[in-house]
Order: sequence, then structure tokens, then C-alpha cells
Amino acid sequence: MFDSVYQGRRVLVTGHTGFKGSWLCAFLHTLGAELCGISLAPETSPSHWELLDIPMRSEIGDIRDREFLRQIMGDFQPEIIFHLAAQPIVRYSYEVPVETFETNLMGTVNLLDVCRYIPTLRSVVVVTSDKCYENREQSAGYTESDPMGGYDPYSASKGCAELAASSYRRSFFNPDGYGLTHQVLIATARAGNVIGGGDWAKDRLVPDIMRAAAAKTPAIIRNPFATRPWQHVLEPLSGYLQLGAKLFQGDVSAASPWNFGPRNDGVTDVKTACIRLQNCWEDIAFEFPELPGQVHEAQKLTLDCTKAEKYLYWHSVLTADEMFSFTARWYRKFYLAGQCLTLEQLTAYIELAKERRLPWTD
Repeated sequence: MFDSVYQGRRVLVTGHTGFKGSWLCAFLHTLGAELCGISLAPETSPSHWELLDIPMRSEIGDIRDREFLRQIMGDFQPEIIFHLAAQPIVRYSYEVPVETFETNLMGTVNLLDVCRYIPTLRSVVVVTSDKCYENREQSAGYTESDPMGGYDPYSASKGCAELAASSYRRSFFNPDGYGLTHQVLIATARAGNVIGGGDWAKDRLVPDIMRAAAAKTPAIIRNPFATRPWQHVLEPLSGYLQLGAKLFQGDVSAASPWNFGPRNDGVTDVKTACIRLQNCWEDIAFEFPELPGQVHEAQKLTLDCTKAEKYLYWHSVLTADEMFSFTARWYRKFYLAGQCLTLEQLTAYIELAKERRLPWTD
């Protein structure tokens, strides 16, 4: 898979103790990578990272600490980096705006600056968010050339991270100088609303619903008519891995921004997503009361992924029904039987990708 790029390679993942980061480490471990993670300690209990217990180097620290990054990265000498560490919650960013900008912007700047001094490095994928775009509440999906923006501190911080990555790419790792003045290619990745087992963050739809289902109480749902591009966590991760492999192989055309979103049937409103999850686990219940005084959140947000489909030969593997089923079954099995289905679902996902002839499976 992925042209065997990751087999035996030293790969650094920031944010490895988080939801997406822990799934990515499981995927990379399956691919035979030598892994090092940099992250804060897990913030939830249970913790997906702790459930997986992946055999890898794990360094607990803060990406806002440039000297910490310099020491760990200098010692590990990564060949490939996936930067996922972030303050990831929109609503929480209203409570801690300075921390959000410090982590999402300056944490990214710290990482990219240390990358200048790692001689083994070849490939860097900076993961931002679909919320990095200036949201005009349009129905059409945003393309990679649309302007950055952000109403709330989280969204704005991700737009800023995109601009910082673009600046470092042009200033220090310009694709025009690849192989002449440097040997590093940098890309950014913007994914839609990611769901899947093992997410216990506060103020996220799926974790809130699943905690309520386990307690046999209805979840209180805000913003039921907001439209989002829902996708299982493994979908953008396969895109990140395909992108990282292209960068490592010296494909200078890959050193740019990329959208990774779901099929059209994955773009739906919050209420419909709740109902589709409920169809997979009968204990799920929810209510849609009027909630005054809510902070601003985007109502419409979709991505145009034509670029990834055309040039990376990437697209989603799972149908919407499969995506919601994977997610609900993971939580149902965990809460009712204490089992973690992550590796089983990773295997199933790869097999479906092979059946559906995704090029990265070769």
C-alpha cells in the first residue's frame, strides 16, 4: 500500500494521543512505519490512544514549546511528518481564544521552523481544517484556491496556519528549489467533519450522542439544520497518507493545499446524521430544543475535492450508510461489551478499498 513508502520509515505524528492522531498511528503501524509521537497527554477518559496501546515512541509535551520540539525532532530525525496537534473545538475556542491561536498558529510555526534543521526530512503534511475558508454560507463546495478566513477563533487560527505553511513553503521549501537548495516538500490538508469510534471530545456531535446513549438519556442537539461534510476518520487519513507518500517520492506538484471530503451522500444536516446513527444503534436518542445565546457556528460548509480525485486518485471508500454504521457499531461494542473495534475496522476499510480499486491499496 502507498507504494510501500512507509515501510521502515521514521514517521513523526504530532497530536498522536488525540482522536485522529491515534487512528493515524494505528494505520501507520500497520504499514510498518517506525513511529514517534509528540502530543499533550490524553485529555479524555477513556482514551482511544490508551486503548490502542501502539508500540511506538511517545513524547508528551506542548508544540508551543519550540525547544521541546527541537530536542525531540533532532533526536528522532524523522523522514516524514504528519502535523495534527491542535486545539480542535470551535466552541471551546471562544473560551480560550489566545490558547487556540498560540497552539494552532504558533505551534505550526514552531514545527515548520524546526523542520529547517532536520537533514533527514523529506515530507511534511500539515493538517488544518475545512473551516479555514472564509465561509460565505454558499452551497457550492470550497476549492483549494478560495480565500482563507474564519469567524470564530478556531476557524481563523486554522486559516492563519494555512498562511503560515504557505509562507514557509515559499520562503524555505520552495518546490522550484527542490533537489537544488533543499529536499523537503510541504503540503496542507483540509478535511471535513470527521467521525468514528474513539472520539470523546466535548462539544462534538457524535461523542455527545454516544455518551448519552450509553447513559440511556437523550442527547441535546444544537444547530440541527447545519450542513456538514461527514466522513469516517479513515477517509481523510488515507488521503493524508497518499499525499505524504507523493511528497516523499519527490512529486513537487503535491506540495500545495488539498481538500479531503466525503461522497455527496455524506453531505447532510445534523438532524439527518443523528437519525442515521440512531438507525444503527437503538439506544441513541436525541432532542432539538431551542437553545438561546449560542455562539456563532457556520450553517453551510462543504468541500470540492476534485483536485484530490484528479491528481492523487483519491476518493472516499465508504458510503454514507457504511460510515454511520462503522461509527455507531464501534461505540455500541465499546459501551456494551468493552471492546475496541479499531483494528478490525481498519482491516475492513482496507479490504473495501481494495475491492473498490483505490490506487493507494497497490
